[in-house]
Amino acid sequence: MSCTTHRRFASWSRGLFRVILALALAFIATGCGGFDENAALVTRVIDGDTIEIEGGIRVRYIGIDTPETDEPYYLEAREANRNLVNGRHVRLEKDIEDKDKYGRLLRYVWVGDVMVNAELVSSGYAYSYSYPPNLKYQAQFLLLEKEAREHKRGLWSD
Repeated sequence: MSCTTHRRFASWSRGLFRVILALALAFIATGCGGFDENAALVTRVIDGDTIEIEGGIRVRYIGIDTPETDEPYYLEAREANRNLVNGRHVRLEKDIEDKDKYGRLLRYVWVGDVMVNAELVSSGYAYSYSYPPNLKYQAQFLLLEKEAREHKRGLWSD
């Protein structure tokens, strides 16, 4: 390789390196490719308002309550939750408190642009359940519950 060819190659490779470095920095700065602490894969549905995410971490949905194992509509609520989130990547939104007294994360759970907490209330599989100080969407949940009752969905059916 001649000196001229070597200089051109060195100049070209430095330019390419700068372009790659600039793209990588832009990619990281916009959050693409970085770790999103609010995203998780749902590995198990415990019941209508509790899931397990990768790492064995349990997440309790904020602002709602679903029937317990010995109550009517327990199986339906669990199945509705399973259909919404099982095996899917979700986004977890924190309110004020991080965890409940059982060590579960307290979160609003999103699949795409659907908030699972709200969807369960709207479909009649969950009650609105206020537990201060986590009240960010409580007014919305109350309206969704009222609408589910009026339309006799799920828990409110005859």
